[in-house]
Amino acid sequence: MTRRTRRSATPPPLRPLTGTRLAEALIGGWRPLQRLDVDGFSVLRSRGVTRRAHSILALDAPDSEPELAAALDRVESLVARAGERPTHRILDGVTPEALEPLLEARGDESAGDSEILERELTGTLPRPHPSAVISTGALDEDWFDAAWALAPREGEGARESLHDILAGTPAIQVRLPAGEVPDAAVGRAALVDVGKETLVVLNMIAVDPAHRRRGLGRALSGTLLALAAVQGARRALLEVEAENTPARTLYRDLGFRRIGGYHYRLGSTPATSS
Repeated sequence: MTRRTRRSATPPPLRPLTGTRLAEALIGGWRPLQRLDVDGFSVLRSRGVTRRAHSILALDAPDSEPELAAALDRVESLVARAGERPTHRILDGVTPEALEPLLEARGDESAGDSEILERELTGTLPRPHPSAVISTGALDEDWFDAAWALAPREGEGARESLHDILAGTPAIQVRLPAGEVPDAAVGRAALVDVGKETLVVLNMIAVDPAHRRRGLGRALSGTLLALAAVQGARRALLEVEAENTPARTLYRDLGFRRIGGYHYRLGSTPATSS
């Protein structure tokens, strides 16, 4: 009699998230309103609300400097039609090495130095906060109202644009109360599919200034991580500015580790349309 072998329920180890897979995960966390892929560059447009969803990212651009320079001119001519200065995201391990020297030589300013952090959703995870108000899937309008109140953006039409960006990706949305304040902290974990894997990108985390340093940021992040695992995600990503030391310390305490980084190169003048 043949004895059947029981299949292991242990999932296979996660592949390292690098290169274009990492870039696409980050794009999915802040889904742009428009995306145009030209000559290996992705032109992301979202009415200028956030550089994460309104910038140029070289995903598969030419490696040789002459071909790269020609492709760059063609891509930036598209930006010029909108009268905007080009903003390039320089992503570690993705952006061609020859691109940044080209941008630096013409005087493009470096800004927004940020780290990309990752945590696998295995082992012991934090428990969800017992008072958390949770919604999953489509953009929750009550959550968005609370998020806008805590972290508004500047610019005409910014509220509508941010609303449309966040509505582009299903997400776990959490609100936490504090005392008599019903929405003292908010956060979001965008559910992103990268190949056959589902992961989350944490963003829009904000705490009422009057209630900071009381553990709400930790409780909020822990709740998002726990709920992400329930939704089938096996890892979480987030982006944090390098100069935000308190946030970086918090996320490392929660088990996140650095897997990459990026910054922007900002053109000094609007691109010239050819």
